[in-house]
Amino acid sequence: MVLVSWLRNLWKSWWPDRRTTTVHDPLSTVEHAPHLPSPRAPAVPIKGIRYGVISEVGNVREHNEDNYYVPGGAHMANGSPIDLFVVADGMGGQQAGEKASEMAVEIIPEQLSNRLGPPEADDERATWGAIRESVAVANREILSLSSIDTEFSNMGTTVVLALFRRDRVYVTGIGDSRAYRFRHGKLEQLTKDHSLADALGEAGTIARDEVPTHKFKNVLYLYLGSKDVGDGPQEVKILDIRPGDRFLLASDGLTGVVKDAYLAEVLRSVDDPQRAARMLVDRALENLSKDNVTCLVIHVD
Repeated sequence: MVLVSWLRNLWKSWWPDRRTTTVHDPLSTVEHAPHLPSPRAPAVPIKGIRYGVISEVGNVREHNEDNYYVPGGAHMANGSPIDLFVVADGMGGQQAGEKASEMAVEIIPEQLSNRLGPPEADDERATWGAIRESVAVANREILSLSSIDTEFSNMGTTVVLALFRRDRVYVTGIGDSRAYRFRHGKLEQLTKDHSLADALGEAGTIARDEVPTHKFKNVLYLYLGSKDVGDGPQEVKILDIRPGDRFLLASDGLTGVVKDAYLAEVLRSVDDPQRAARMLVDRALENLSKDNVTCLVIHVD
């Protein structure tokens, strides 16, 4: 993927009215209210969450610029761990990209742990706001380092996260790392790609089936390290969770080369999340992925 500011500005000039026609335009400065599940269904007892994660340098790259976070490293002020999962895909070349993704997976959990109350006192609007604020802080820190240290100039990173709180999961992403949910035989992409090709597809400038192979597919107009992130992600989805749900967080080194049908089949049929992650990464490498590959599979029991 490429960080090209002039292309992002060119996109704005091509489609000047996009802010007024797209409700969740990521370039808008308007703060949207959270989309709360309505009505709130009775909580379904959840036994626990299991996960598996694989991150590999891949077939071509010399360095792994991906990073991830899984529960265990961050605790709230009261000492309780947070069930947070993060995948970040760094950009800007070797040390710069790796540094940006490393900062994302360190700062966001730390910031969230300082903002969240105990799960039993969970307030959905407050949690929604805490996620946005935590991502915004990470963005500012990445921008700051990029501006003062030439070694890290123009660095950036994607980020996708899932925070589990009682009977809810909060999901958001910036860039083109993705989150999916598999439920009742159906695979659903929960995040959108912030690439110029996807924006052209949404605007109707190109056909949707042209997006995956378009020359701007890997050019991002929104990522951590971009001033357009502003106060954080404009959309944080709040979803109910049920026993049997399976989630996938992955960098585009996986989702860019592995078909959705195979993602769904592995999530459906493999009960060990670590084995599922291994199978998905192996398929990406077999399909000659040219990027780093990170795959995080989460099972709700």
